[in-house]
Amino acid sequence: MKSKLKRPTLVMSIYNKTNVHPSTFVLIGIPGLEAAHIWISIPFCLVYLLALLGNSSLLFIIKTDPSLHEPMYLFLCMLAAADLVVCTTAVPKLLSLFWFHDGEIPFEACLTQVFLIHSCSTMESGFFLAMAFDRYVAICNPLRHSAILTHSVIGGIGLAIVLRGTTLLSPHPFLLRWLPYCRTNIISHTYCEFMALIKIACAETRIRRAYSLIVAFLTGGVDFILIICSYVLILHTVFRLPSKDARLKTLGTCVSHVCVILVSYTPAFFSFLTHRFGHQVAPHVHIFVANIYLLIPPMVNPIIYGVRTKRIRDRFLKLFSFRKQLN
Repeated sequence: MKSKLKRPTLVMSIYNKTNVHPSTFVLIGIPGLEAAHIWISIPFCLVYLLALLGNSSLLFIIKTDPSLHEPMYLFLCMLAAADLVVCTTAVPKLLSLFWFHDGEIPFEACLTQVFLIHSCSTMESGFFLAMAFDRYVAICNPLRHSAILTHSVIGGIGLAIVLRGTTLLSPHPFLLRWLPYCRTNIISHTYCEFMALIKIACAETRIRRAYSLIVAFLTGGVDFILIICSYVLILHTVFRLPSKDARLKTLGTCVSHVCVILVSYTPAFFSFLTHRFGHQVAPHVHIFVANIYLLIPPMVNPIIYGVRTKRIRDRFLKLFSFRKQLN
């Protein structure tokens, strides 16, 4: 136990204070819970494996079933791909830290991790908005749904979301690269995150913080507002339907989407707000929630759509029963 706790201190003692651009950073995990890292890693690993299995199966099922090549499921494929990138960017290094106390991460790898996690998280938000738009068109203008959301339009929307995430978040690594880190190279986190690096820089960071805040609002904030607006319009249309059964059936098509939005946005907003304004929140609480945000939505999203969508559920069961017969 003592050797585990001495590691960051040792790194700190040999860290050259004059080296403002360190070659490596040191991740220390969840502060205050170092002794429990090995136990925390077990559910984290299981959740990660379930996320890999669920999203890979979802991509395979939708790709191989032409009847699922509809706007909602194509957007779901894009979301699954972004989920896989986000959790795979962070979790293997996190498990290496928890299992082998391997907290060192090269400077360039840390900046790459920042870019991939933040840009793909932004893309996830965009895909949620695209799925909300699909539900709006399907319910408020059903006769023109297939004419409006053609495959070329869906591809264009997906490309625009990817370009938005890449363009707005690509300055982040450069903003961090140009900062001096003369105080320490120890990051109190399980992965490299923009605000975690900002906090250990020994320079004025107000402009960088402001840019990050503006980008967060223009992506996640605006997306969330537009999603709310789309559901206000959807509810307005639904409550004008003549029968209760029709209203319930129509609302039932939105349940899966609403569930994944709640699962994803709740920890995301908590993590974002506590990093910038929640100075009274204990560090281990914030970092634990930040890890929940990376792990739980990628695991839960395929489960929600698998349970709620009969066609996906049937194909999933058929896929695994076929594999059992082969074995």
